[in-house]
Amino acid sequence: MTDTATPVRLLGLSGSIRRHSHCTAVLNTLANSLGSSADGKAQMTLFPLNDIPPYDPDLDAENTPAPASALRDAIAAADGLVIISPEYNYGMSGVLKNALDWASRPAMKSPVRGKPILIMTASPAFTGGVRAQHEMRETLSGMMGRVIARPQVVIGMVHEKIKEGRLADRAALDFALAAIDDLLAEIALLRGAKGA
Repeated sequence: MTDTATPVRLLGLSGSIRRHSHCTAVLNTLANSLGSSADGKAQMTLFPLNDIPPYDPDLDAENTPAPASALRDAIAAADGLVIISPEYNYGMSGVLKNALDWASRPAMKSPVRGKPILIMTASPAFTGGVRAQHEMRETLSGMMGRVIARPQVVIGMVHEKIKEGRLADRAALDFALAAIDDLLAEIALLRGAKGA
């Protein structure tokens, strides 16, 4: 039997480390929206990727750097992940790919294995970073994460939709929150299967 009174713990990862990152603004808006909802069904915290060093298998052999260990611990403690990236050269950001490389270890036993994941992209381009979605999905599938199947969350012209550090476009926010609901449904399904 699962505890339905316990809020779902979501972890947000932004593939941009810019001070005024549009991707991070989207995650913060979603986290605030969840925190202010009446039902308190979920809580999302963000894990900044600024201090994650370049992936080096030699460093990971015995003395994993503390920021990389903290990332793995945060992923392990979460019920699901919300990952958003800008699009750089038709792919996800190097910052995000590097963090996922750290999170993918140890091989076959990483904290991402079996974890429900929602992916999003945001870009000033009208395409909204959609071309990065395939690469994100492939990488996370290779890590044996459970990327949820749903229409892609793509926020085009994002620079016009962020006001005072928040995603202010109602249609984009509603669509992203509907995607969060799909993620929560996947998490509930898994919880139910484990409790059966």
